[in-house]
Amino acid sequence: MGLLKEFRNFAMKGNVVDLAVAVIIGGAFGKIISSFVADVLMPPIGVLLGGASFADLAIVLKEAVGDQPAVLMKYGVFLQTIIDFIIIAFSIFMVIRTMNNMKKKEEEAKAPPAPSKEEVLLTEIRDILKDK
Repeated sequence: MGLLKEFRNFAMKGNVVDLAVAVIIGGAFGKIISSFVADVLMPPIGVLLGGASFADLAIVLKEAVGDQPAVLMKYGVFLQTIIDFIIIAFSIFMVIRTMNNMKKKEEEAKAPPAPSKEEVLLTEIRDILKDK
């Protein structure tokens, strides 16, 4: 029974729950970006390349023989995946950059203001009187 209780405590920690939510949202975000690249971004690029779909770009390594399909190196799908990755990585970079800027502004706002000239002068006078 101790193992189940320890696992429950582990699973209910804030970090684990936050991580689970992040993984679920990240997976959905990845699907959105993949759809954006495949369905919105790549068709115009394919038209510019002469009407070819990126998914169809491949090198035939071995021709189809009878019932066996051809062996293809699908470099178009690979290029599409690279573009997916670049867009996702850039999006995550921008989100993290924005969060870091917001944290920096909060920390600057929380920092105590510099003492006024009067306070500095009074502190110096106090220190001089302490020395005597």
